[in-house]
Order: sequence, then C-alpha cells, then structure tokens
Amino acid sequence: MNLRVLAAGPLTTVQDLGRNGWRHVGVARGGGLDPHAVAVANCLVGNAEAAAVLEITVHGPSLQLLQPTRLAICGAQVAARFEDESGESSPVPGGRRVDLPPGTLRLGAIRGGLRGWMAFAGGIDVPVVLGSRSTDLGGGFGGHEGRALRRGDRLSLLGQSRPRPGGTATTTPWWVDAGDHDPDAPVRFVASGHPAAARFAAAQWHVDPHSNRQGLRLQGNGIPVAGTDLLSAAVAPGTLQLPPDGQPIVLLADAQTVGGYPRLGYVIAADLPRLAQARPGTALRFQAVAASAAQALTRKHRAALARLRYAIADRLL
Repeated sequence: MNLRVLAAGPLTTVQDLGRNGWRHVGVARGGGLDPHAVAVANCLVGNAEAAAVLEITVHGPSLQLLQPTRLAICGAQVAARFEDESGESSPVPGGRRVDLPPGTLRLGAIRGGLRGWMAFAGGIDVPVVLGSRSTDLGGGFGGHEGRALRRGDRLSLLGQSRPRPGGTATTTPWWVDAGDHDPDAPVRFVASGHPAAARFAAAQWHVDPHSNRQGLRLQGNGIPVAGTDLLSAAVAPGTLQLPPDGQPIVLLADAQTVGGYPRLGYVIAADLPRLAQARPGTALRFQAVAASAAQALTRKHRAALARLRYAIADRLL
C-alpha cells in the first residue's frame, strides 16, 4: 500500500474518464466531472490521460504517503501542505508536478470552485469494472469498494516514484492552469424544440444546494410545466430537464440513463466542466447556440488540450 487515509474529506472518490458503452443497460458514464482537469493532472505526472485519480469536493483529504510519491493537483485551488517525517512543513502548489518523500499531505478547503483532481504517478490501483476504475456511487461499485473514501482506507498505486536526492520535496518551476473558466460567461446549450427553452435562456438561475454528481439543480422563477408526463426516453450528461416544480436540472456524469421530464436542451460538452465548479448559490446564465457552434467549440476545446499535452511532454523530457 502506498497511501493511508488519515481524514477523508466530505466526498473524495476514485475517478477516471468514465465508463463508456454501458448506458444501454442502465449504467451511468461517471468519471471525473471535469475530464480536462483529470487529463491534465495525469499528463503532469506522466500517466495516460485515463488513469484513475482522486476527485476532491469542498475540502480535501489528509493522506499519509508511505513511499516517495509523484503527484499533481488540478481544478479549483486547494490549500495543501506537506509535512515530512522530520516535521518540516511546506506548501504544495497546484497545476505542477510535485515529488514528495514519505510524510503527510494535508489538503484543506477548495477556493474559487468546488472540486479538484489529484493524480499520482502510475494511477490509483483499484479494480477495473466494466472498463473503468471510476466510483459509481449510485450503483455501489467501482473505485474503492464502490464508495467515497473513509478514514483508515489504504490505496495502492500502479507506479512507484523514485526517491529524490536527500529526501526533499520538489516541484517544477512552471505550472499549468487546467481550470481557467470564465465564471461570468453564460453556459451555452443547444435548445430543444420545447417552447419553454427560450424562457429558460432569458432567466437567471442560482445553483441549488441539493445539487450533486448526478445533477446540477437550479433555483429561480419557476417555468410552468404544461401537458402530461412524457414517456421515458434516453438522457445523458448535459441534458436539461424540466421537472414538475419548474426548477430545471442539468444532468451530470452520474446521471440516470432514461428520464420522463421534458427536455429543454443540452449543455455543450465544452461548458459542462464549469458546472462541476459551481458552488451552491452561484448565479448562472444560459445562452442557446446552434449545434454547429457546439461542435466547433468541442473541436477547439480538444485542440487546446492537445497543445497543452504536447507542451507538458516537452517540459518533462
């Protein structure tokens, strides 16, 4: 075992890029709520982009590192400090590759967002279930025993970092920003043919505290829901549902696979990571865009990640 959990934080889970290809049998995609941040954190430590990481929500865990460990933290800013076995303490910055000797890593409150992702060299060694190491909290499988981490849990890593000379903590002199989303920009979506879609886009909404990995619930002046219930149909992360109370829901990575609520549209893939960082009470505006614009933004997003991937690889050579 490489890591021992001293304190787990409110919701720390093992995630990767998700469990694709199983929605037809009712299995959610899951995975990190910001795939871009997961991929960048993995690139920083030399992993494949789909290696398993820790997703941290609101407040991070405290971990005892039993061996030299290479890691990187991406996403929102996390207050982190490392204490080596001699008792010397130092801050651990985000967006960088960090090499640490055995000791204690304490992650505190998350600032400027809601979630962070921590990658370790080699990736976290948990069983592969249906092609993924991600935790399915609803189904109770995947990740570490199908649940969030608890105090006393132990985790193994697939790789082993080499000890640094003198057993000191070191970081790269450069960093990357994997969470540079404009918080004031509207969230873009492709509208459905539902007549309430225009009213939805014209309103301002706030994030409901009852939001979770399954869906981001919105609060505002409710939209009247007319007509009878729809037959259940396929839904996916990004689907905008309109429940009977008139308060929309944006489905996220752990979303169910079918639903019977009216659908207002679909949040574009490039903007879904922003919703992963939306804290309760955050004001959100939504802007309808054409499907062609959504596709162009997705290509731009992928190209930016590819450039960043090559830049990181060049720096680490």
